[in-house]
Amino acid sequence: MTSDGSSLGTIGIDESGKGDYFGALVIAGAHVTVGKEAELRELGVRDSKTLSDKRVLELAHRISAVCVTTIVAVSPERYNNLYSKINNLNKLLAWGHARAIENVLDEVRCDTVISDQFGRKQTLENALMQKGRSVNVIQKPHAEEHISVAAASVLARAEFLARLTSMSAQFCIDFPKGASAKVISTGKTFLNQHGVDALAQVAKLHFKTTSKVMARD
Repeated sequence: MTSDGSSLGTIGIDESGKGDYFGALVIAGAHVTVGKEAELRELGVRDSKTLSDKRVLELAHRISAVCVTTIVAVSPERYNNLYSKINNLNKLLAWGHARAIENVLDEVRCDTVISDQFGRKQTLENALMQKGRSVNVIQKPHAEEHISVAAASVLARAEFLARLTSMSAQFCIDFPKGASAKVISTGKTFLNQHGVDALAQVAKLHFKTTSKVMARD
């Protein structure tokens, strides 16, 4: 039995890109059985925010080799489309988390899901489909303390980084992470090269950053 009372392990869910102006929103899921917990800890799996980008990319391959995992990647263009319809980030996150949970449940039997707390628990539960509603969903602050959530955080960050790198190569611009002054400067450079209509292909437009990118100096 795990500390959460499940003999089937746990499904951890986490996201990356939520606070990054450029790039995708990525939600990952990882099913970690009791027998794999120690192995993941020995590999050094922990909250991706405490790891270097290089280490995140290395660990993601190791996690995928020993666990059932899933990635739900929402490109900037799709993100903007979904946000324009939902108009609520927590509901959009719940939609992505629910899809990740359902994907893992298609592959394994598990009765416990753990995720970071990003809104009302009911919002996530309402987004789940029939199979997902049969599990116990635990939302809590600092959920990355659980190894399954830590594994999911590494997977999500690795996919976010890979997609940001690919996007940088596509547009020949080095898109920075976060939402800093450097991000604003890069956004202005992008607008000069590709025009305002293309911004939806690379950025999350509802961020306040957009008005700063669009402002004339």
